[in-house]
Amino acid sequence: MTTTAIADYAMLSDRHSAALVAKDGTIEWLCMPRFDSPSVFAAMLDDDAGSWSIRPAGPYTASRRYMDTTLVLQTTFETGTGTLVLTDALATGADTDPHRLGVSAPHLLVRSVTCVRGAAEVEIRYRPRPEYGLVTPLLSTLDGGVRARGGSCQIVLSTPMELVIAREEAVATAALEAGEVLRFALRWAALNEPEPAVLGPEEIAAELEATLTSWRAWSRAHQAYEGQYLRLVRHSGRVLQGLSYQPTGAIVAAATTSLPEERGGKRNWDYRYAWIRDAGFTMDALWVAACPDEAGDFFSFMTTAAATYEPGRALQIMFGVGGEHDLSERELPHLRGWRDSWPVRTGNAAWRQPQIDVYGALLGAAHRLADQRSWTDPDERGFLVALADAAAHQWSRPDHGIWEIRGDPRHYVYSKVMCWVALDRAIGLADRLDAAEHVPRWRRAGEEIRQAVLRDGWSDEAGAFTQTLHSADLDASVLMMPIVGFLPADDPRMLATIDAVAKRLTGGNGLVYRYRNHDGLEGGEGTFVLCTFWLAQALALAGRVAQARDVFETAVSYVNDVGLLAEEIEPVTGEQLGNFPQAFSHIGLINAAWAIDGALAEGQVLC
Repeated sequence: MTTTAIADYAMLSDRHSAALVAKDGTIEWLCMPRFDSPSVFAAMLDDDAGSWSIRPAGPYTASRRYMDTTLVLQTTFETGTGTLVLTDALATGADTDPHRLGVSAPHLLVRSVTCVRGAAEVEIRYRPRPEYGLVTPLLSTLDGGVRARGGSCQIVLSTPMELVIAREEAVATAALEAGEVLRFALRWAALNEPEPAVLGPEEIAAELEATLTSWRAWSRAHQAYEGQYLRLVRHSGRVLQGLSYQPTGAIVAAATTSLPEERGGKRNWDYRYAWIRDAGFTMDALWVAACPDEAGDFFSFMTTAAATYEPGRALQIMFGVGGEHDLSERELPHLRGWRDSWPVRTGNAAWRQPQIDVYGALLGAAHRLADQRSWTDPDERGFLVALADAAAHQWSRPDHGIWEIRGDPRHYVYSKVMCWVALDRAIGLADRLDAAEHVPRWRRAGEEIRQAVLRDGWSDEAGAFTQTLHSADLDASVLMMPIVGFLPADDPRMLATIDAVAKRLTGGNGLVYRYRNHDGLEGGEGTFVLCTFWLAQALALAGRVAQARDVFETAVSYVNDVGLLAEEIEPVTGEQLGNFPQAFSHIGLINAAWAIDGALAEGQVLC
């Protein structure tokens, strides 16, 4: 059973795919050539599903960091006799244009281990298992490498030392003295492509140097945030960049599948897809921590992938990173799951759910880009107008809500609010969309939504806006009401709602649950990182800046040693839970930091 804590992973990315590296130098997750491709290593989900470790042969202590302004990882192992430094990266290619980071990524994982003090013995253990561990490939030696054949891909490991092939793995040990270095590279190719070439040490060193140069060039060109949380915000911007799929501009919700919301639980979903629901939040975060280029790429992907909208039919809520619509869910019964959290799933059945909040997400994103786009494409203008019309017609329908609850559709307050956002933003864009004649109808529908939410979304019993109309159940998603401009944050009803969430949805760890009522699924979940940042953001907008900072700093206290956050935090142990790293969590961090900065800049009283 895999025992690695989720917080013990660090992510590598080439903006095509991702790898997770444990603190002990073991790669336990790698998918190629895309984020949602079948894995090469998946020991994260089952010990027998493949891994690649480079670490000292004897006792050691380990520390690690990302090299300055990059997603290149350095792990330092201290042994009784010497110090080893392991450097890991997914190569981005040699293109130095900061706007094209990863465009020429060669699907290459590079690893370099150097003895920097004394002497130490290093151990290498290589166990590829393509297709989520279903394939045990045939391993054979090449001049300077190891070939893995089996399944739908070819994998070649370049190695400076001779590895001994024992059944289904290749192993070796080597004694290093100060100044000595070993460089390795794993290259992936499809079965119908030429076999990858073995790389020499100088070529591997060049790929690593090019990757460092590319990340640093991107960071210099794109990261201008100068607020009080500079290190956290800029790093989160790089994480979002690392979760983006360069060929299309898609941003995946997380790099993994089936990391659970509670240990041993069944709420194990595949997050390696792009959700429309994330669009508005993501655009704001990219604006702060990256640049309009990434925001524009993401918006173009979303509108292109969703462009088959049919009147009267709900817009699909999520897509594959290449724009795929069919994300059919299946279980992988041969995998035990992280700490016996089963089932392991690929695909996500939520793609079939109706969620009417997506109209507001897309039109909110369009509004954010208003001054950067010409809106000359008549098809794009027509699509956005159709989205607003859909919000006007469908707002009164039940749906599955932002949390994709897998029960019967209900009338979620957040969904209604986001339909109002769709109409409000469409009205603001009407002249650019040549849609002035639609405005009176959009205004009427928007006012109907506002009145319905204010009348039926408020509960005297709860003293707050609630999860669904005519309900007393709290839901942290209503914290978005002031963030999207539906009500001012200092409106008495919003202040009461903020206080209710802070009092009744906050766990003993100071973080916020999404909701506490039963949702029809077996098991439970941890406190939700994004919702905690929403609370901080809403407090900042309400002028309660000191309280906002307290909430924010409680949330960021759970980042791991390399600045990464999962989706949830176990309320008793403080352990990270859920898929990792989670885009939503880093988006929430960026947006909350920006709101706190803004409140301080306006001189709001700390209270």
